[in-house]
Amino acid sequence: MKKIILSLLLLGTTLAHAETKTAPLKVGDSIPDVTLRTEEDKEVKLRSLTAKQPTVLIFYRGGWCPYCTRQLKDLADIENDLKKAGAQLLAISMDQPSKLRETPDRENLGYRLLSDSDATAIKAFGLAFKVDDATVEKYKTYKIDLDAAAGRNHHLLPHPAVFIVNTNGIIRFAHIDSDYKVRLEPAKILEATRGAKN
Repeated sequence: MKKIILSLLLLGTTLAHAETKTAPLKVGDSIPDVTLRTEEDKEVKLRSLTAKQPTVLIFYRGGWCPYCTRQLKDLADIENDLKKAGAQLLAISMDQPSKLRETPDRENLGYRLLSDSDATAIKAFGLAFKVDDATVEKYKTYKIDLDAAAGRNHHLLPHPAVFIVNTNGIIRFAHIDSDYKVRLEPAKILEATRGAKN
């Protein structure tokens, strides 16, 4: 039954994806200096967070998404290797700060989760797509409330993405997939991090 529900959920999101065209940032572009919020609801500037060491930026939909929570758990397995490579890991979602703290297995994720609930970052990175009203309502029947998760009613979500950024804010690696089921394997993220030149 769970698989059937998930399939229906995902079908609706696939339809929503088809209606939206994005123009993501690419290798060589500078990241925007957007403001994000921490789990404690404090504002932080993305460029400040990335200025001290190379950074792996992960954009995911939210803690309500089973594909996202699996990805977050898998990323925890490479966090120490990323640190050894001199990089940090930051994961950005549409969840408002209070929802970040409710992320499944949060206590086992050593890296920072950041809120982009107003969608400033996903728009600036060219990752935003709008979920159609019918899908928003369908989600609610499965106890997924996008408005409650974000604390906003814009119905925007990001295409899952990975960016590796140097200390000057230049993108050295980018992976974006409009299929929310496709996530870059952690081993490939680690390999790309080691290969990215500052």
